[in-house]
Amino acid sequence: MTQKAQGPLAGIRIVELGGVGPAPFCCMLLADLGAEVIRIDRPPGYDGGAPIDARFNLLNRGRRSLSMDLKNPEAVPAVLRLVREAGALIEGFRPGVAERLGLGPEACHAVNPKLVYGRMTGWGQDGPLAHAPGHDINYISLTGVLHSVGRAEGPPAIPLNLAGDFGGGSLYLALGVVSAILESRNSGRGQVVDAAMVDGSASLMTLVYGLHAAGYWRDERGANRLDSGAPWYNVYETRDGKYISIAANEARFYRSALQVLGLQDEALPDQHDRSGWPGLRERFAAVFRTRTRDAWIALAQGTESCISPVMSLAEAPAHPHLQARGTFVEIDGVVQPAPAPRFSRTQAGIQRPPAEPGQHTDEVLRDWGFTGSEIKALHAAGAVS
Repeated sequence: MTQKAQGPLAGIRIVELGGVGPAPFCCMLLADLGAEVIRIDRPPGYDGGAPIDARFNLLNRGRRSLSMDLKNPEAVPAVLRLVREAGALIEGFRPGVAERLGLGPEACHAVNPKLVYGRMTGWGQDGPLAHAPGHDINYISLTGVLHSVGRAEGPPAIPLNLAGDFGGGSLYLALGVVSAILESRNSGRGQVVDAAMVDGSASLMTLVYGLHAAGYWRDERGANRLDSGAPWYNVYETRDGKYISIAANEARFYRSALQVLGLQDEALPDQHDRSGWPGLRERFAAVFRTRTRDAWIALAQGTESCISPVMSLAEAPAHPHLQARGTFVEIDGVVQPAPAPRFSRTQAGIQRPPAEPGQHTDEVLRDWGFTGSEIKALHAAGAVS
């Protein structure tokens, strides 16, 4: 399955220095939106990422792969030739690594002054921790995110790697790269985008920091409107051991939820009386346990109660709403999320399934201007494979 590039970024060429995690997810997003992204993978034998078949490595979808040994002296000039034809380069190395390879911003801007150089790190390009190793929960530990997620009197809950790697990292890098490309069209000059997961995850907490400064948000888990403190913004177990979510924030939604639960005539605490929240939460929990999850959804259907089923990974793609919107697609037998967001005219799309590392080495080099003899010379030198 290969389709012609489409989407709002069609025509933009991007070089990706292959890695794992947030930088590949950023490049997947850009490819989904139509950019031509070529991924430079390390030679066979590199131990990195999850040990799964390439077709399941969905973060690598949408782009072709060529394999290069960036430590080979013949590889660096070849990468710089690709950079000369690109609008952006994206790398996810620790600070200083790209420079030691001869592929830092200075070297790349020397051959392409308009290049947008996107850098993805956890701690950023400077600061006391810049060269320290780390992963998602290390970064969100520093910014208040991890402290804020979890139940009252329980430990912090790990929100997968969504808040650091992908929310605070990939999405901010993608926005930064696209913004810098737009600016370069006016100025004729490139620049470096320093996307750090600590910066992005802190930015994601802007609302909470504002509420905390106003005295509205308590600096503890499970004590606030959006963190499981409020009984009407919570998750409850049902009779069949599954779960229901309820998000009846506004008064009219809360009234509707009480009707669905059959509690509209009970003498209950005021919705926003924090002292009554523990008792109200116990009452909600007891009522939700009287029916199965699907029975509650049937009762809530068509109401304004903001009650939804908590779907598993296996269940979610089959939900009628997600099917109607095409939120999930199946490519080569692999069910996966479709590109987002939607566009009315320049529709996004998955250009191709994930590639085997080096699957398109010669093809990419030819398409980007290398002659047959030059490609043979790179193979002979061991620079590409």
